[in-house]
Amino acid sequence: MELLQEQQKMLDREMGEAACQSMEILFALGRIYGAKNMIPITSAQIAGVSYKTIGDAGLEYLEDLVKGKARVKIPSFLNPAGMDREQWRELRIPVQFAKKQIEILDAFSAMGIGMSCTCTPYLVGIRPKLGEHVAWAESSAISFANSVLGARTNREGGPSALAAAICGVTPNYGYHLDENRVCSLLVKVEAEVKRTADFGALGAFVGERAKGRNVAFRGVKKASEDKLKSLGASMAASGSVALYNMEGITPEWNLQRGAEEILFGEKELREYREKLGEGASGKPQMVAIGCPHASLDEISEVAARVKGKTLDCELWVCTARKTKEKADAAGFTRIIESAGGHVVADTCMVVCPIDEMGFSVTACNSGKAAKYLANSCRQKVIYGDIEDILCK
Repeated sequence: MELLQEQQKMLDREMGEAACQSMEILFALGRIYGAKNMIPITSAQIAGVSYKTIGDAGLEYLEDLVKGKARVKIPSFLNPAGMDREQWRELRIPVQFAKKQIEILDAFSAMGIGMSCTCTPYLVGIRPKLGEHVAWAESSAISFANSVLGARTNREGGPSALAAAICGVTPNYGYHLDENRVCSLLVKVEAEVKRTADFGALGAFVGERAKGRNVAFRGVKKASEDKLKSLGASMAASGSVALYNMEGITPEWNLQRGAEEILFGEKELREYREKLGEGASGKPQMVAIGCPHASLDEISEVAARVKGKTLDCELWVCTARKTKEKADAAGFTRIIESAGGHVVADTCMVVCPIDEMGFSVTACNSGKAAKYLANSCRQKVIYGDIEDILCK
């Protein structure tokens, strides 16, 4: 693999131990996947932020990088942490967990990484342009960048995204290349998909069948960015889909001749809405909205539905810190809190230790959340639209 002079110096330890260690990671990935060179990137999104996810071993790795004077070369930002940095006491996060989480965030901050703590960086002003190369690590953000924005990123892991941030480059393979951005599965959508939970069900259905292939959709008449992020997140969680095209909606349409075709009708929509609920029914202990993190429009919708009411279960609306500040200013946070809910920043129901906090039945409107709550958080899941799952 061809390296430029500065990249070779990193590999040869001429620019410090941390840069060398990071370039070694990138060089190994490039060799494995047949990259001919490295390409510069404009931003990096780093996953593996929650203490629940990386534990003590991950914290030790980050602290070693800090000791090696690691610093990022490009704008870099974090995936959600395991708790709200400001409200963790009110939300009853265990003290020992909070202590470790703060140490993790301090280590990232020492490397010059922004404390965005969101899986929707594109909602807080970080929106790479069509064809722009980035190194993002969170599965739903990868899908949104590749599909809705037309930017280019591989499915980075936490360590490789961090290495790319430190070196400012990434190996030139995979979704950075035109030939790997062609869709080989066509989904003909005949069902009427309108609500967020519908798009989550569509994503779960397709993810199970895509087996990592790029997917093209035909037949969806209208889809907001909120619906598209829900679709991409669900496909990524159910089938590692990192790129999709939607005819007439996304900026790219690259369909392979002879692509396999499958149908998604009303029957499949009903089946997968039920399947995501895992047969759970009754009253949830928690209603969790915002996986991926909620937009201001979604927070507004929740506020409108709970205004003047008193909830009889926990409600978390998870979002980015910057979006929460806008919700505060618009009065949405006050309305939700008056009903007994919380607008929660920096974290989400999936990477927060909700099982340790006594929750076992959680309702959501996200296909991604439904998958991870059941598999990683030991939750019984109630699935549906906001108006169906809110406790009144």
